[in-house]
Amino acid sequence: MHAAAMFRNCRLARMSDGHYCLVRDLGLVKGGKGMKHHEVIVDFNRRGIIKFLARLFARSHEPQPSRRLEVRLGAREPS
Repeated sequence: MHAAAMFRNCRLARMSDGHYCLVRDLGLVKGGKGMKHHEVIVDFNRRGIIKFLARLFARSHEPQPSRRLEVRLGAREPS
């Protein structure tokens, strides 16, 4: 996943406990009188940054979709 796609429609928000996060709005809460659901992309504290870097590291080391299919099917060549 490219960085531009990962941070599309994101904004910096200050959470109620005072720390900052990069969040993506997911839409309105049903019956919430204007409140919005959000997904936290990066949490700017020590624990959040470590989780973010681990997630990026895992994505960069997962096999390509075509390679995954070859491994699953046994990758036999036609004879």
